[in-house]
Amino acid sequence: MVVVSRLLPAVLFSFVAVTSVCAAQADLASPPLEDARGDYASLRSRLVSRYGEAKPHDWGENVPGVKTRLKTREQIVALTFDACGGAKGKGFDAKLIDFLEQEHVPATLFINGRWIEANPDIFKRLASNPLFEIANHGDQHRPASVTGRKAYGIQGTRSVGALVDEIELNARRIAAITGRRPAFYRSGTAYYDEIAVAIAGELGQQVAGFSVLGDAGATFSAEQVKNALLRAPGGAIIICHMNHPESGTAAGVMAAVPELKKRGVTFVHLSDRLLE
Repeated sequence: MVVVSRLLPAVLFSFVAVTSVCAAQADLASPPLEDARGDYASLRSRLVSRYGEAKPHDWGENVPGVKTRLKTREQIVALTFDACGGAKGKGFDAKLIDFLEQEHVPATLFINGRWIEANPDIFKRLASNPLFEIANHGDQHRPASVTGRKAYGIQGTRSVGALVDEIELNARRIAAITGRRPAFYRSGTAYYDEIAVAIAGELGQQVAGFSVLGDAGATFSAEQVKNALLRAPGGAIIICHMNHPESGTAAGVMAAVPELKKRGVTFVHLSDRLLE
């Protein structure tokens, strides 16, 4: 599976994000950096100094600090779509996006730096549409590791410095284009160690996982996508993909959304609700 931003001021948001992450990891607790948008070399150096000797113990999709649900049990769900980039992942599912626009369905889009570079005009159009909240899917679509661990055969970031590059370079790319720094980060493959999650918090990025696997990396059939979405409970964060127009994702979403609306389900951006 290739698993494959409305903001508070950056200083305040960074404080909130890192506090929530580090509360579950007391041994990594430390005050947040003053400004994640300052001099990049200094920022990177400070994080390397702070975390360079830390040894991770956890690895997976749901390590401490990863938020996988909305803080509600009402019939409210968040649709999230990843765009992973790369040779096989830089496509654009126009049918899917057109449907969301026509049906006025909000969604949070996790966009990788490689996809932005391959689709600059499409990215600008998506970012200008208030239906879509832009989130950070990393610079090179790497699993978020400080030791180089792989997930699904994809090489993870090999060090604290490389992890900072993976998260921060794309956050700055998005901010430079849109004027808004993303609030949420999801790594390539959605795999993390707990140190990576803490570092993301230092950078003002809340790590957003998922509770419903919507299309299994754009490998599900339309029927499988539909069934996965129809089973989503209140508070679910659903992960699908918007970079594989050849997949069953669009057809499955198009089949499920009208039924979910009939059931009284409301769709929201991640930033519209607290995450847990």
